[in-house]
Amino acid sequence: MYPIPHRSKTQRHLLAVGLLMILILCISSFAQASDPLPSWNNGLVKTKIIQFVCDVTNTNSENYVAPKERVAVFDNDGTLWVEQPISTQTVFTYDQIKKLAPQHPEWKTIQPFKAVLEGNMSAVSSFGTKGFIKMIVTTHSGMTATEFTNEVNEWISKAKHPRFKCLYTNLVYQPQLELLTFLRANGFKTYIISGSSMAFMRPWTEKAYGIPPEQVVGSSVVTEFRIVDNKPVIIRLPKNNFTDNRAGKPIGIYQHIGRRPIFAFGNADADMQMIQYTKAGKGKRLGLFIHHTDAKREYAYDRKSNIGRLDKVLDMASSNDWIIVDMKKDWGQIFPTPK
Repeated sequence: MYPIPHRSKTQRHLLAVGLLMILILCISSFAQASDPLPSWNNGLVKTKIIQFVCDVTNTNSENYVAPKERVAVFDNDGTLWVEQPISTQTVFTYDQIKKLAPQHPEWKTIQPFKAVLEGNMSAVSSFGTKGFIKMIVTTHSGMTATEFTNEVNEWISKAKHPRFKCLYTNLVYQPQLELLTFLRANGFKTYIISGSSMAFMRPWTEKAYGIPPEQVVGSSVVTEFRIVDNKPVIIRLPKNNFTDNRAGKPIGIYQHIGRRPIFAFGNADADMQMIQYTKAGKGKRLGLFIHHTDAKREYAYDRKSNIGRLDKVLDMASSNDWIIVDMKKDWGQIFPTPK
């Protein structure tokens, strides 16, 4: 064991000043270069993000993190794209029920399928998470993985949002696209950790966000390997395998990534455990939540929302050093400029 040298108060002060000067120079170099986050309004939140990236990538900083440990995780719905008035996968699921209904006449009398076919959304909502999982495992199974991917690709290329009248993939958040690019440019590996189906997201996330399918973690149904017509295929079975939400998110990270993130971004109480898990690791870490406050450009919702509820987080943020991103205040632009 080598003895740890004792530093005087003056030496510690000089060391702190030195580290601060290095940090200031690092941030200044970002500022002098083209703005890496142009859709983010200048302010404390933007400064903290840039400061964090600068600090963990600066080899002279005591907070330096090796590239292999620079893992950043993002929730999807409400964090990377619109989740109101209902989540995109929910719309897809309803459309699949209507499409498959002629093959399942029994759905006319079985809930929650009956309510969907009748357009009774209040009744659908009354069946809660269990009802939604039932719809997911029924409509998203009984086919090969390739067939399901094709179903998703066909739907996502045509389906349009009821308010904005454009493809859902045009309703990704421009500030988050810039943030993902900024993180990757500084050696981060970016992942999606979502309660939505992994198989639903993987066909389009690379094109939409630059996040490849192997870096998408989500809920899943049970699958099975079979030989069909002399061809090896993966069959999707009508049974829930894993729900990647709330406490499931840290488990999904552990099982699929194997490294604790140093950066995590969510938008709801359902993302809280992911942020807690991220922040609990050693060294400098950043946890952020989007607060949807812009009813004019997007939507405004928080404590009482049935979708993306942000309630406990707002009360706990300050004491846990979580950053709340105010959409109206902190984002100068919401969606990408139409091409």
